[in-house]
Amino acid sequence: MNKFKGKIAILGSGNIGVSLAKGLVKSNYATADQITLTRRNISGLTALAKEGFVVSDDNAAAVAAADIVVLAVLPQQLNNLLSQILPAVDPQKQVFISVASGVSCIDIRNKIGETVQVIRAMPNTAIAIGQSMTCVATDNATAENVAEVTRMFETVGAVVKINEDLMTSATALCACGIAFFLRAIRAASQGGVEIGFHADEALKMAVQTAKGAADLLLQMQSHPEQEIDKVTSPKGCTIAGLNEMEHHGFSSSLIKGIKLSAAKAGALYTKE
Repeated sequence: MNKFKGKIAILGSGNIGVSLAKGLVKSNYATADQITLTRRNISGLTALAKEGFVVSDDNAAAVAAADIVVLAVLPQQLNNLLSQILPAVDPQKQVFISVASGVSCIDIRNKIGETVQVIRAMPNTAIAIGQSMTCVATDNATAENVAEVTRMFETVGAVVKINEDLMTSATALCACGIAFFLRAIRAASQGGVEIGFHADEALKMAVQTAKGAADLLLQMQSHPEQEIDKVTSPKGCTIAGLNEMEHHGFSSSLIKGIKLSAAKAGALYTKE
């Protein structure tokens, strides 16, 4: 991979920001000294400083030195952050990446300048192990900058480019979706305990089975129903279990949960 030549500022170094920074270094996209991590209390960044990252509690100074700026704070904190960095924004030099849920590109430009290039990215917490599903979207960034941001996030997982009006939906399906699938795995492991396995055995079996199911779809490029058909036989135990789950609303409850999360994600940010 060709190394990025400029400087990167990640404002709000929580789980997503730190995982992205580590992924960029691990993949040789950038070196640690090219990346500035900010947090209000930088004592929490001591270990990262020892790894060579630049750490700071001055968001404006970090932005002033950066070519790519990642806004990695909660939606409720974004307006205050944008006010802090406004004097340091250079629309001719910088690209801004926002991972804040429910905040549009135009919302950000209204705060820091109409000509600023903004790209939204929605990773999930699997970014910590380089397995994120990240969706990216923009309404004004150049194809070159979108390609660069895509390359960045490909260092920590898979990337899909989507229309911006689908970003809230992506939040529900991919970011919130991690929790939904984890809850399904937890439920499966609890079922395993009910039928006789120790908790640690049941969890390991459920996790590996879920991983195998996901890898089947990814590697075989098949549809879930194709793989389900392979394991269901007439009057068999699999179809009996599936039908019992469906009678109790398994699929419909998951669909409803995703729809509700999408609605909630769109209401997290206050423009004023």
